[in-house]
Amino acid sequence: MFNDLLRPSRYKALYGGRGSAKSHFFAEAMVANAHGNKGFRAVCVREVQKSLKESAKRLIEDKIAVTGVDGFEVLNDSIKTPGGGVITFQGMQDHTAESIKSLEGFNVAWVEEAQTLSARSLEMLRPTIRAPKSELWFSWNPRSADDPVDAFFRGPTPPEDAIIRRINYDQNMFFPAELEAERQHDAKNNRDRYGHVWLGEYEPMAVGAIWDRLMIHNGRRETAPTMGRIVVAVDPAGSSEPGSDEHGIVAVGKGDEDNHGYVLDDASMKGTPRQWGERVIATYDRYDADCVAAEVNYGGDMVEQTIKSIRPDVPVIQVRATRGKHVRAEPIAALYSLGRIHHVGTFDRLEDQMCQMTAAGYEGNGSPDRLDAMVWGMTELFPQMVQTKTRTVHVPSLGTGGWMA
Repeated sequence: MFNDLLRPSRYKALYGGRGSAKSHFFAEAMVANAHGNKGFRAVCVREVQKSLKESAKRLIEDKIAVTGVDGFEVLNDSIKTPGGGVITFQGMQDHTAESIKSLEGFNVAWVEEAQTLSARSLEMLRPTIRAPKSELWFSWNPRSADDPVDAFFRGPTPPEDAIIRRINYDQNMFFPAELEAERQHDAKNNRDRYGHVWLGEYEPMAVGAIWDRLMIHNGRRETAPTMGRIVVAVDPAGSSEPGSDEHGIVAVGKGDEDNHGYVLDDASMKGTPRQWGERVIATYDRYDADCVAAEVNYGGDMVEQTIKSIRPDVPVIQVRATRGKHVRAEPIAALYSLGRIHHVGTFDRLEDQMCQMTAAGYEGNGSPDRLDAMVWGMTELFPQMVQTKTRTVHVPSLGTGGWMA
């Protein structure tokens, strides 16, 4: 499962839950590189390292012992490697822009617990490791989509020459029985945190959320069946100014045979009305959708006009919010709990918003734009789940114009 990580690459990033062997792989790779390359120098870093007990030093020592390789000398604060090299262990918070220059000639930097790495530390470390063919390794259990390491590797523009892999316990052929017992216990008794601990999902933020990570994961599918109906739902933000919320754009479908709901894509974005309109149409075309469901609380009829200025004949269903977001979301959450809605793949930012919606309201930052779009789409597919809904169906017209274009 780690074979592709053996080839050279500037960045190697492994994220996931407990028991996935992320750290074991990088520790073994560290020993193998040091043994095969005389004078190999590496640094294992964390954001904060108060003592070596918190580092990967003991794990690397164990790998040296198990593999039986020679030429290593374990010291109190470092490990000497064959040919005069060294593996050292440091905390990024202890460095300044000047002191970190001491690492410029190192071949590898391995960032452990990378979810805690600050933006400042990431910014300092990347250009510091600059030796020819040098590599930066990252291992972490995701905490939030806003953490710098997640934004860097899992955001819209990940770095080039990077191997980025999600890996969990079920891909570890050596997953021990003791951990399996712990995992099963958490699946039954710690559902709120199960997804984070064992599946590498983002940390649950809201107590009493109407969705939980395990519920979403249990309904996950790798592929979608034949769809009987597909809707692209859009929840436009009230502004396209810097710092404004995203425009929620989510494609959902209803299975032709099982009548289950499927989240097919999350195409949400920031941008001007023209840009989000083009993204809506592109998503509509990609999935050969039947219609677009557009919330018109902000912009009114101009929301529809924005879409039709790009594609005049696209069917648009206007939906208007008359109740709170959490009230609209609860019937759809009930379908998830019944196992009737599935995610085709993983949609981290959408799922993060879902797990911050409680019966009292949304507890995340900003607006749950992605979640709103998903709820509107599913509501259009399952209207019987909602007692009342204000909706106006507009017959396609050839009108032109744009909203804030």
